[in-house]
Amino acid sequence: MEIKAIEASQTWEIRHKVMWPDQPIEFVQLEEDDLGLHFGVFDQEKLVSIVSCFVVDQEMQFRKLATLEEFQGKGIASELLNFIFKSAREQNLRKIWCNARSNKKLFYEKFGMTDTHKKFSKEGQEFTIMEVLL
Repeated sequence: MEIKAIEASQTWEIRHKVMWPDQPIEFVQLEEDDLGLHFGVFDQEKLVSIVSCFVVDQEMQFRKLATLEEFQGKGIASELLNFIFKSAREQNLRKIWCNARSNKKLFYEKFGMTDTHKKFSKEGQEFTIMEVLL
């Protein structure tokens, strides 16, 4: 497994397949994708997990963390999060946050993230904002 910087367009297929398969692919293409840093985990030459990071005012928001179904449960997303958390600390950022699907809250708590209890819904999915101060 290798983590590398990738182009935003390389994230779209996995975002679509894993997160919003019932929506058109344009649904997962973010207006601000050109402003982000995008990382992927490769197994051999195959892209299997992705995340997009956006840094504003010493805060990193990560978005669209997704791993192909056949590669889930192997710690790949955890490695990717550890990678971006380390990067945020090296940049002396003060906070990392995300809009987490409510049913994934326990996963993010393993990384020291806490629920802000700011909740919202999108296309029938419930989300809560999770954060960690660095």
